[in-house]
Amino acid sequence: MKKIYGFVFFLLLLAPALFAQEHYTEGPIWRIQLIRVKPTHFDEYLASLRKSTKPMIEEEKREGMILDYKVFLKETKTSPEDWDICVAVQYKNYAAMDGLAAKGEAVRDKVMGGKQPAQELSEKRAEIREIISSELLQEIFLK
Repeated sequence: MKKIYGFVFFLLLLAPALFAQEHYTEGPIWRIQLIRVKPTHFDEYLASLRKSTKPMIEEEKREGMILDYKVFLKETKTSPEDWDICVAVQYKNYAAMDGLAAKGEAVRDKVMGGKQPAQELSEKRAEIREIISSELLQEIFLK
């Protein structure tokens, strides 16, 4: 009898995942960063993204590390503590993220000329922006 109860309990735990799969198929993975830019530094931050982030992400895309990327500007604010810019990077799947740190360092060195320039840029950006959130999302396609 305990085995039957255990089996029923297992099925109840598994049921939500089984039913969810009938409603959608899994799509790509998105890493998003929600960023708040400090007052009076918006143009400076956008110039920094254009000068360094865009070339790095474009190189990652050329090398097949990522599928795509998008940058979003938030047009509505719910509070002064809200984010301003979202940077979203699309990966084919979770497996595409294996070994990503080493691959990213190689791209960084190629595009920015090494670790030191990248570190200096990171420190300068920390003065003009705050990362509100960094998330991994899985896109799904409804059936």
